[in-house]
Amino acid sequence: MTKERGRLYLIPSPLGENEPCEVIPQPVLDMLPDIRTYVVEEVRTARRFLSKAGLKGRIDTLEFHELNEHTQQAEIESYLKLFDDGNNVGLISEAGLPAVADPGAQLVALAHRNDIEVIPFVGPSSLMLALMASGLNGQSFAFCGYIPAKTDERRSRLRTLEKVSGQQRQTQIIIETPYRNDSLFADMLSTCSASTKICVAANITMPDAYIKTKTVSQWKKEGLTIGKRPCVFLLLA
Repeated sequence: MTKERGRLYLIPSPLGENEPCEVIPQPVLDMLPDIRTYVVEEVRTARRFLSKAGLKGRIDTLEFHELNEHTQQAEIESYLKLFDDGNNVGLISEAGLPAVADPGAQLVALAHRNDIEVIPFVGPSSLMLALMASGLNGQSFAFCGYIPAKTDERRSRLRTLEKVSGQQRQTQIIIETPYRNDSLFADMLSTCSASTKICVAANITMPDAYIKTKTVSQWKKEGLTIGKRPCVFLLLA
């Protein structure tokens, strides 16, 4: 007899300290009380989000399991039992959409391998919001994720991305750990051609959001200190 499996719900979370109702559709918030089991990137962050999303006072009744860069494959495989007896599971990333530039993708893959229904919900994506607001090519783009942190390797990678961008008229989307924002930006300005366009999109959806697109030569004249803010960089040669 085939086991009855629950569903996997992909639940978006705010990109910053927004109130959930500002960035998460109400039908998503209304569904949260029906889920008791959550797989999350960081338990403390998820508890805080769910509390603000309307579950305050009920958090201790919920079951949390972590899935982040430290989670071993065997532990991820063990999460299959969470779906037993028709139990639904919610997947929550540290910020934004789960399973996009996020270890939670491994749970989604596990669900597909085991014929578990996957249901994504609408919410904020820093990558898509940055692309929308950049004025760069939204018809052809590539998400490059994190590029090397070492200066020589990073500059080499930037030259490669700029070449691809120019050949294909393709927007290249990059993210970085916040404390390396300014060093990455400095390398982009020192490595890329004067006419290459770069968009800096920081603290998206927050009251102090900063989104500007300029050529390398314009950025050099203006200057910018990004600081340790969540940031997306976009490049179009």
